[in-house]
Amino acid sequence: MAQKVRIIGVPMDLGQSRRGVDMGPSALRGAGLQTAIKKLGHTVEDIGNLEVKQPEEMPVGEKRAKYLQEIAETCQDISKTVEKSLAEGFLPLVLGGDHSIAVGAAAGVASHFRQQKKEIGYLWLDAHGDMNTPESSPSGNIHGMPLADIMGYGAAELVELGGFKPKAEPGNIVIVGARDLDAQERKIVKKSGVHVFTMRDIDERGMRDVMSEALKYAMDDTGGIAVSLDMDFVDPSDAPGVGTPVRGGVTYREAHLAMEMIADTESMVSMEVLEINPILDEHNRTALLGVELVLSALGQKIL
Repeated sequence: MAQKVRIIGVPMDLGQSRRGVDMGPSALRGAGLQTAIKKLGHTVEDIGNLEVKQPEEMPVGEKRAKYLQEIAETCQDISKTVEKSLAEGFLPLVLGGDHSIAVGAAAGVASHFRQQKKEIGYLWLDAHGDMNTPESSPSGNIHGMPLADIMGYGAAELVELGGFKPKAEPGNIVIVGARDLDAQERKIVKKSGVHVFTMRDIDERGMRDVMSEALKYAMDDTGGIAVSLDMDFVDPSDAPGVGTPVRGGVTYREAHLAMEMIADTESMVSMEVLEINPILDEHNRTALLGVELVLSALGQKIL
């Protein structure tokens, strides 16, 4: 099914302490993203990068939530851009940057669907839970907090984005691929009511079984699914260029299967590809894989 896709670059690395993810959008574009999507038969528009401040330009601010003001401002911009894209009939494809961007993307998607009195489902494909709050975070890095913000826990500047919370109901939020949660974060995850499929679930049940259940939760009575793909979802042997790699991730084929199953539902309404760090990559492998996974999510089939 031909779609209109709008590429939105967000070169933000304020949410984490290792420099380099701000080059993620360039790496994905350099890996031929736009041409590849066009070849699938979709219309593509690349609006370039949103303006993001550099860490060198300003103070860290509150230690428990570093660069909170600047991240909130960028997320506000992302939210407006995503909402406008959806209103104009485009699927927003947000290129990160670190995972704190997801708060802005979620606010934009949720605002658009709220106008139609609809909820959204959220698929969070990630090695981490990203559900710390400023109180629980060991590092104060906001890229470990966005899912908590989306669910209404955390700093008001992010939680209240768009003037409403939560951005999605816990029962419609699904984390897949988790294998590295902080001790405090585990409590938040358990209390929150989100569905979590860890690597053990994938080991035991296989990706097909896990994804079909995950999609069922995300699609239950929702207007569509927002997909947040942190490249550390994939094992570092296939995706070495990420800021926080964790061994034992999903394989190359499992990642493709997850995306292909998302495409089969025809319910994806937005997508983010995040946390690619070209400084840590080998020959742009992680970005090239990112492009492949976007294509699978947009309907590329083997046959």
